[in-house]
Amino acid sequence: MEQVTLHGDGISATIVGQGAELVSLRDAEGTELLWQAGPAWRRHSPVLFPIVGRLTGDQLRHQGRSYPMTQHGFARDKRFTWAEQGPRSCTLVLTDDADTRAHYPFAFRLAVSYSLGQRQLGVTFEITNTGEEPLPASIGAHPAFNWPLLPDLPKTAYQLAFADNENAPIRRLRDGLLLAAPQPTPVEGKRLALSERLFDEDAVIMDRPVSSSVRYAADRGPAIEMSWQGFRELGIWSKPGGAPFLCIEPWHGLASPADFDGEFIDKPGVMLIEPAAKRVLSYQVRLL
Repeated sequence: MEQVTLHGDGISATIVGQGAELVSLRDAEGTELLWQAGPAWRRHSPVLFPIVGRLTGDQLRHQGRSYPMTQHGFARDKRFTWAEQGPRSCTLVLTDDADTRAHYPFAFRLAVSYSLGQRQLGVTFEITNTGEEPLPASIGAHPAFNWPLLPDLPKTAYQLAFADNENAPIRRLRDGLLLAAPQPTPVEGKRLALSERLFDEDAVIMDRPVSSSVRYAADRGPAIEMSWQGFRELGIWSKPGGAPFLCIEPWHGLASPADFDGEFIDKPGVMLIEPAAKRVLSYQVRLL
């Protein structure tokens, strides 16, 4: 089975087995809210696992050995197994195999679940350590929404409104790695004005945001509220130079600091899951 389409009250979602990726999210009127993987960026909403961002030299170091690991990890390019499927929900599973262990020498089970309710999509990540040593991992969501949501509105008509004031400095990247020096936040109180220039220096990274929800909206037309549980960081990204999508990304993990080249288990932002234990993280997209 390549894909399923779930139907809720005033919402529908399509998920594919490749990468357990959400590829369509429509409201009651059939308006497509998710970026449709055009030439500017060939993905919709990839699952980032077992890393978020880049590692130094694209190498994962464990017990003195190096393993090749490209940006955002391998889950987005792996075919998941369909574990459950119903009219409003589904679960897909990825487990370690010879290919994953060549890049990531750990045993794991990653389950990605989607469920629809009243104008709301819920997404749950469940990471289980099926091995005998602590499992170091990061995970992130990367949904790309159309920007603008209404084609006749300018991009600058949109803003992000956070649940709480976000006054802390942000982090930025250079060559995909985390710069040491924080930068002043572009968020004014609870409001982040959106423009293409915001992403000239790549993603806006909020390290430990106070808020656990944000609203993406203009003065009219469709609007979206995202909320999340278990994630510690938030990335906001569009392709530098301009592209018709906006990514709102709850993360547990970050790119490697530019000056870090140590063991993966020691990398800032990595969660450690004990043998037989699991971690559950989730986010919701509510159509307003």
